[in-house]
Amino acid sequence: MVYLVVLTWIVLFKMQFSFYDLRQFTGFRRINLTPFAGTAIRDGQLDMQEIYYNILGFIPFGIYISMLKPTWPFLKKIAPIAGTSLLFEVLQYILMVGGSDITDLLGNTTGGMIGVMIHLLFLKGFGSKANKILNGIGAIGSIGVFVLTGLWLIGVASFVNFG
Repeated sequence: MVYLVVLTWIVLFKMQFSFYDLRQFTGFRRINLTPFAGTAIRDGQLDMQEIYYNILGFIPFGIYISMLKPTWPFLKKIAPIAGTSLLFEVLQYILMVGGSDITDLLGNTTGGMIGVMIHLLFLKGFGSKANKILNGIGAIGSIGVFVLTGLWLIGVASFVNFG
C-alpha cells in the first residue's frame, strides 16, 4: 500500500503536498498516442531520463504483484500493471495534471515486466527465502523513501522560510 500511495503521489500529484502547489502542473490536456514522440521529446530529442524513471517506478509493482499472486501466469500479472498505468494516464487527462502519453504507458508496463522477471530470478536463486529477502529490500526502500521525503520537506520548508 505504501508503494501505491507514493506512486500515486509522484504520478498524479507531482510530489506536491497541496493543491495550490499542484496548480503549476495543471490547466492543460494533452494526449499522445504515438510512441516515443510528443511529451517524450525535449529540445528535439527523446527524453530517455523520463522513460527510465517510468520504468524504474514500476519495477516494484511487478515484484509486489508476483509476491502477492505467485500462481498467476506472466500475462495475468502484467494486466494490473498496465491497467494501473492506463488509469494514471486517464486520470492525468481528467484532472488536467499533465499529458497522457503512450510512451509512459509503455515504460511503466516495461518496468512492471522487469519486476516480474526480477521476482522469478530471486525465486530461482533463493527459493523459499526469496519473498523474505524482497520484503526486506522493500522495507529498506520504504524507509529510504520516507527519509528522503522528510529531507526534501525540510529543504522546501527552509527555502520557503529563508529563501
